[in-house]
Amino acid sequence: MLNNVRVAAVAVDTQPGRVAENLEKISAWTGKAASAGAQLVLFQELSLSGFIPNHPTQNHDAWLREALQFGRETAERLDGRAVRQLSKLAAEHDVLVSAGLLEDAGNVLHNTQVLVDRTGLLGHWRKMHVPMYETPFYNGGGAPDVVETPLGRIGANICFDVLIPESTRLLAVKNVEIVLFPFASDPPPVTPQGWAEWAGTALRSRCAENGVYGVACNYVGAVTCASVSQFFPGGGMAVDPRGRIFGDWTASTGEPGMMVVDLSAELLRQARAEPEYLYRFRRPELYGSLTSTR
Repeated sequence: MLNNVRVAAVAVDTQPGRVAENLEKISAWTGKAASAGAQLVLFQELSLSGFIPNHPTQNHDAWLREALQFGRETAERLDGRAVRQLSKLAAEHDVLVSAGLLEDAGNVLHNTQVLVDRTGLLGHWRKMHVPMYETPFYNGGGAPDVVETPLGRIGANICFDVLIPESTRLLAVKNVEIVLFPFASDPPPVTPQGWAEWAGTALRSRCAENGVYGVACNYVGAVTCASVSQFFPGGGMAVDPRGRIFGDWTASTGEPGMMVVDLSAELLRQARAEPEYLYRFRRPELYGSLTSTR
């Protein structure tokens, strides 16, 4: 990992299916992040293609058919125009950019987070654990990879994945150093503080368990699709390898915002040298029963 890595976590108010407009917003915030010295800019889950709301109150069958058709028509391929445009933004501002999209993977769709630089796609992560309300739209992805970059070894867990301890451990066994945690969640009382209280326990645990840096941001604003709307409060958080929260989220509920934090390689080394570094005490030979499907 580079001695010091400056990361911006951004919550941007994007809309489902409006990729061109969403890219304009992502471009503006990438510029702000780069001006603040950020080398890596994280945008929230499904930020590029927009989150399809999934809490209908009308005829469920009619809504589901319309929403599924919309998703299929607006999904983006990893080698498609949207990702290429994202890479151009990264080149323009000389940063790494991570954003989320509804991925057209051929016969199925995935909820996917990509990482790009000026050369193109560096890596991607597909949401592994899909919660009930999202199962009509996405298939779960496979085990995540870690991407070697000039800034460090980077991986990602998407929203619900963070609640499952094995998600981050899959990255840790590949020696991840920085984990990106993009969210789209609206826990009560639907404020950035409410989101942070709900997500904080899991985020702090995943980082302390594995001795990694974690940077998170949450979807923001109202989204509408197929006559259904959903509201997200925004929010962001940075967690160090000891599980301590640092960095302040200052944007109000429902307002786009940005948090910029510095990650220190020296602190990472110190945390991994301490007696409390939990990853050292793994006993994989004892865990065989965890892989049983019974």
